[in-house]
Amino acid sequence: MKVYELKREQLLKTDIKTAWTYFSNPKNLNEITPPDLNFEIISELKENMYNGQIIIYKIGILPGIKQSWVTEIKAVEPGKMFIDEQRFGPYKFWHHKHIFEETEKGVLAIDLIHYSLPFGFIGRLVYNLFVKSKLNEIFTYRYNTLEERFNKF
Repeated sequence: MKVYELKREQLLKTDIKTAWTYFSNPKNLNEITPPDLNFEIISELKENMYNGQIIIYKIGILPGIKQSWVTEIKAVEPGKMFIDEQRFGPYKFWHHKHIFEETEKGVLAIDLIHYSLPFGFIGRLVYNLFVKSKLNEIFTYRYNTLEERFNKF
């Protein structure tokens, strides 16, 4: 099984409390997800995430095709980090660690994702043809949205 890694960092001009309040509310996923994914949260959500929380979404994987995606919040250290892992969905393996570090200039938000695709060789081919660029596009959208929200003057 090939495990890929995606790491993104972004300095947000805000304090840790504001950053944590925003990122720990699963309802804000809609704002930082590109519209073309037709992202829809199915499960009922609380304002703040908690260890063991199950979140169910529908996401557009291809035009006109939506897939269910079930994640579990595996660890939460308020103000520092949380981890979500896929239970069911488009990936064979998905582990996403969100890290928040307070600095003199704001909060450094770090996304560290490890993931793998199903279907062996075909999965690796699909990764090179589509998945790698799509994930970069998704996280670029996220970056730009967060810039607008936290760093616009």
